[in-house]
Amino acid sequence: MSHTTQVGRRRPVPAPSGTVLPRAGRRAPSPQWAAWAFLTPVTLYLALFYAYPLYRNLDLSLRDYTVRSFVQGDAPFTGLRNYRTVLDDPTFAPALLHTVVFTVVCLAFQYAIGLALAVFFHQHFRLSATLRALFLVPWLLPLIVSASTWSWMLNSDSGVVNSALHTVGIGPVNWLTSPSWSLASVIIANIWIGVPFNLVVLHSGLQSIPAGLYEAAALDGAGAWRRFWSITLPLLRPVSAITLLLGLVYTLKVFDIIWIMTKGGPAESSTTFATWSYQLGFGNLLPAFGPGAAVGNLLVAAALVFGLVYLRVQRRQEAS
Repeated sequence: MSHTTQVGRRRPVPAPSGTVLPRAGRRAPSPQWAAWAFLTPVTLYLALFYAYPLYRNLDLSLRDYTVRSFVQGDAPFTGLRNYRTVLDDPTFAPALLHTVVFTVVCLAFQYAIGLALAVFFHQHFRLSATLRALFLVPWLLPLIVSASTWSWMLNSDSGVVNSALHTVGIGPVNWLTSPSWSLASVIIANIWIGVPFNLVVLHSGLQSIPAGLYEAAALDGAGAWRRFWSITLPLLRPVSAITLLLGLVYTLKVFDIIWIMTKGGPAESSTTFATWSYQLGFGNLLPAFGPGAAVGNLLVAAALVFGLVYLRVQRRQEAS
C-alpha cells in the first residue's frame, strides 16, 4: 500500500475531554452583534437622559407654556418669540456680561493656580501626596456645604474675612450685599472649588512627560523657567485643552454657588444665565417656562460651540 493511501485513511485525532465542538452548520456569533450589544445600554442611557431632556427643553422654548398647558401638553407653538423676549429683556445684557466675566476669570485663575500647584507637587518631596490629598477636599465637599461655608466667611457682620481685615485696620466689606462685591465673592468661591480639579488633571499630565527631557535641558544650561516654557507647557497642551474645555462647560452652568450665596443679587449684580434661567422658570408665581428654557438653550449652544472649536483645534494638531 502506498504512503498516500495510508495518509488518506488515517483516523482523526480525538478532541480532548471537555472540549465542545461546534455543530455543523452553526455560525459563530458575529463581532458586529457583540459590538451592538455593548453599545445598546450606552445608547439608551444617552437617549433617555441627554437627548430627550434636550428635546423637551427645545420644545419648551418654542411654545407658550403655562402651568396648565405644561400639565396638559396643549401649549401653542410660538416659534422664536421666546428668544426675542429674552433678547429684548433688560436683564439680558448684564446677565451676559456677568456670565462672561464669571467664566473667564474663574477659568484663568483655576488653571493658573492648578498648574502652579501641579508643578509644585511634581517635585515629589516629603508629604507631597498627603498635601495633594488635602487640596482635594474642596472638590469632594457638596456644593451646598461649600457655598454655605463661604456665605458664613463673607458675612458682613460676623464673617471671618471681615474680622481678619479689621485686625489689619481695614473696614468691613459688604461682600454679599454690595453690588460692587457680590460677583467677586461668588467668583472667589468658585475658584476655590475648581482648583482641585485642575490640580488633579494637570498633575496627571505632568506624570506623562519623560524626565529625561528635563535632565537633557538642564545639562544644556536651561533654567527652571526655560524648562517650564519650552518643555512643560508645550507637552501639556493636550491636557490643558481638555481641562479648560471641561472647566468651561462646568463654569457656564454654575448655579448652586451663586444662588446660595447671593441669589443673583443684589439688584441682579451677580445674575448669570444659569440663575436667570432658574428665576424665569421657577422663581416667580407665574413661571415663564418658555423664556427660561430659551436662556438654558443659549448656555447649551455656547458650550456646544466651544466643544466644536476644541475638536477642530485637536484635528489640526493631529494633522500637523
